Amino acid sequence: MNRILAILLLFSYLGFAQTRMSAEAAKSLQQLVKQKAEETQTITSDFVQYKHLDFLSSDIESTGKMAYKSPDNVSWQYVKPFSYKVVFKGQKLLINDNGNKSKLDLGSNELFKQLNHLISASINGNMFNANDFEIAYFKENETSLVHFLPRDPQFSEFILAFHITFSQRGTVEEVKMIEPSGDYTRIVFSNRIENKTLPDAVFDL
Repeated sequence: MNRILAILLLFSYLGFAQTRMSAEAAKSLQQLVKQKAEETQTITSDFVQYKHLDFLSSDIESTGKMAYKSPDNVSWQYVKPFSYKVVFKGQKLLINDNGNKSKLDLGSNELFKQLNHLISASINGNMFNANDFEIAYFKENETSLVHFLPRDPQFSEFILAFHITFSQRGTVEEVKMIEPSGDYTRIVFSNRIENKTLPDAVFDL
């Protein structure tokens, strides 16, 4: 998909309630979010994940619990409608599919390594890197919405864009990952708890 078409697809997701931020407002949001990320060493949260596929009449809904520990440990524990756990732990990707466990070395797979970095950054909000993304800032009611378009052509083959919704406190409320096909995964967080000590077992299978 060429760059012009990708940008057009990205902005086709804009709603009428969204207004573009001024440069000053965008800079203030960056500072707020970065400060919050620097203050946050751990996060636990409930989440609801919606997987949208164009050929289905309704989204596939999953629920679970997320745990994050700086700098790049992330655990996704799905509880409904099935039991499934995915852990990004340092240079390892661990998967427990209802008792069937597997492990992948991220150091030998640059794409998964980058994905781990992006997931961690999207959770803690520390991903305002213009070298990695084309970035656009919007206000949507009482929240801030930021669109990230990956510059890496290889990564863009899998993820066309990230949309991240930030609260007034600078915390991540929602992450939306849009595929080149137009299908997307939307994750909504709730019951966020910060800087609570997390045992190492949280990031084990």
